[in-house]
Amino acid sequence: MPPNAQPSRLSDEEVELLFRRLAERYPHTKPPSAKRPTNPFRSCVSCMLSAQSLNANTAKATNALFALARTPRTILALSDEAIIDAIRPAGLYNNKLRSLRKFCTALIEDHDGKVPSTRVELMALPGIGRKCADIVLRFAFHTPVCAVDTHVHRAANRVGLAYGKTEMKTAEMLEPRIPDWAAWDAHVWLVTWGAEVCSSRAPKCSACLASDMCIALKAGSLT
Repeated sequence: MPPNAQPSRLSDEEVELLFRRLAERYPHTKPPSAKRPTNPFRSCVSCMLSAQSLNANTAKATNALFALARTPRTILALSDEAIIDAIRPAGLYNNKLRSLRKFCTALIEDHDGKVPSTRVELMALPGIGRKCADIVLRFAFHTPVCAVDTHVHRAANRVGLAYGKTEMKTAEMLEPRIPDWAAWDAHVWLVTWGAEVCSSRAPKCSACLASDMCIALKAGSLT
C-alpha cells in the first residue's frame, strides 16, 4: 500500500447491513459494563483506574476508594497512603494517585466539583481521554455514543468500519458511520462481537456475521 493510501472500508450500504446483522445477533445483549456505576464522578474515577487493570481489580479499587470518600473534595482530603492502599488492586497506583488528585482539583476549580456532560469538557479534564469521556457519556449521562475500547478498535479496523492507529482515531472515524437508529446500542453490539468473535487471537471468522464483507478476511490477513 502506498505511504499515503488509506485502507479500504465498507460502503455505506455494507455498514447498514452490518449493523442490521448485529441487531439480529445481539437483540438482548446487556452492556458488558452494566454494573458500571452510573454516578458521573464515580464513573470517571472507575474509568481512570481501569487503565491496564482487569475489570475485577478495577471494581475492587473503586469500591475501596469510595468506601473512604465519595466526592472530589473528600478524596483530596485523603492522605496519599490511604488512596494508594485503596486503589492498589488496579495497579500503577502511584501514577493513578497523581492523576486522581489532578482530576479532582480541576473538577473543583473548573466545574465546582460537578462532572460536565459534554465530550469536550470531559476531555479537557486531566486523565480523561476520548474513551473515558464516551463511557461516562454513555453510561452516566445516557448519551447515545459509541465508546471505542480495544475490542471495538480491533473489530472496526479489521472489518472496514473505520481505520485508525489509535482508539481515538478509530472513534473519530467510526462515529459518523453508525446509523442513527443504531447509535444507542452500537457500543454494546460492537464490544460483544469484538470480544466473542473478532478476538485478538484466533478470530472465529467462520462464525462471523461479517465474514462476507470483512476487508481483512478478503485481504487474507486473518488466515
